Amino acid sequence: MEGKPQVERWDVFELQLEGPSEGNPFCDVQLAAVFALEHRELRIDGFYDGEGRFLVRFMPDEIGAWRYVTESNCDDLDGVQGGFECVAPGEGNHGPVSVRDGYHFRHADGWPHYSVGTTCYAWAHQRQALRLETLRTLSEAPFNKLRMCVFPKWYPYNQREPELHAFEPDGEGGWDYARLHPAYFQGLDACIEALMGLGIEADLILFHPYDKWGYAEMGAETDAFFLRYVVARFAAYRNVWWSMANEFDLMKKSMTDWDRIGRLVHQLDPYGHPRSIHNCRGFYDHAKAWVTHASVQHSDLERVGEWRHTYGKPVVVDECRYEGDIPRRWGNISARELTHRFWEAFARGGYAGHGETYLKPSGDLWWSHGGVLHGDSPARIAFLREVMEQGEGGGWEPVDGIVPHGYACVAKSEGQYLVYMGLAQPSELDLHLSEDKSWTIELLNPWEMAGKTLHCELSGKQTVKLPGRPYLALRIVAQD
Repeated sequence: MEGKPQVERWDVFELQLEGPSEGNPFCDVQLAAVFALEHRELRIDGFYDGEGRFLVRFMPDEIGAWRYVTESNCDDLDGVQGGFECVAPGEGNHGPVSVRDGYHFRHADGWPHYSVGTTCYAWAHQRQALRLETLRTLSEAPFNKLRMCVFPKWYPYNQREPELHAFEPDGEGGWDYARLHPAYFQGLDACIEALMGLGIEADLILFHPYDKWGYAEMGAETDAFFLRYVVARFAAYRNVWWSMANEFDLMKKSMTDWDRIGRLVHQLDPYGHPRSIHNCRGFYDHAKAWVTHASVQHSDLERVGEWRHTYGKPVVVDECRYEGDIPRRWGNISARELTHRFWEAFARGGYAGHGETYLKPSGDLWWSHGGVLHGDSPARIAFLREVMEQGEGGGWEPVDGIVPHGYACVAKSEGQYLVYMGLAQPSELDLHLSEDKSWTIELLNPWEMAGKTLHCELSGKQTVKLPGRPYLALRIVAQD
């Protein structure tokens, strides 16, 4: 393969071809490429990128000499052959995320992904200076997943016309739903790539009800056309997740529609990126085969264990209300309360999501526009992420018998436990520890982001004296 391009494992190989621009290339031209490594083959759909340019994007998942040949109904695009060398991934490239161990996530190289997400619905549709400010903020924030809308959003506190739209105008005040606007999607490419450079998963929301342009009311045929394009364009990015909708139950689509959409995305995506759907009131049935994890909107984080049991999948409470001061109840909890909800979700075997809705003179709310974070919860969430990532092993699993019933307790392997006491403020607590190990008990203060060793070399049944204050945690670690 001397002289051939080199691409990192789990990075994007992009094949660019020149073809026809007359007629409607989005509909008239079909393009795919078959990528092969030894005896293994993968067929990848291509897409039109405007001005006679056609692209096929591929994420190689094995090191070695890959070859490809195109298939098309257009002679100029058919039978094009070539190859590239897939080389070892660079620093920070752990590959795409998938569900592992039932209730948790790992990257393809085995690196754990502890979901610490945030929401910036319309950041990709803001002016460039604001997008760059958002990326600067994210580079110093603790978040490793970001929820963002593919379509623009129109909602209170978010009523700005985007510079571009997804479809071309039809000349009569509407949209030509058979012609996409490539420059719009090129902007999304840049946002996804920038997040990938920061090690952040792009949780792409495909549909939502907050709309005045007609995107929320497209028919089934247009939905499928749009989804085929979006998956062909974005699936090769290793940091992509798919969310079928935000608050799906507020849209004028039936459950049959959502089933069809979820199955189609599952079918189209050759890499198996995480897939879910977000609710407002009633939950979707996350036990369905196309769903990889439960994406939940709910304020009661004590129910995470119940949802784990119901669906048998990872639970990510992507929206548990937001830190902020707007009049709406969903957007005005305190930083201390949001910090508490993150710990509550984690200590019951799940994950929580952040959002921020402070009214500022600029009118930029992080939850929608991005920009700058003003709240006090991100630093505390960073402290929790440090706790999540300490010690060897994968996900933290709920366990019984270590503390009295009702307290949230998770274990990482058999050598580390975390107990979160939440609203409770006991002055002492009974612990039931293994007698064949020596344990250290550390008191953690999630708000102060501090820890204090209480005891060393304990074993068996012990009663530990505590300060008698709420919102504290215990980290219990076995000594070597």
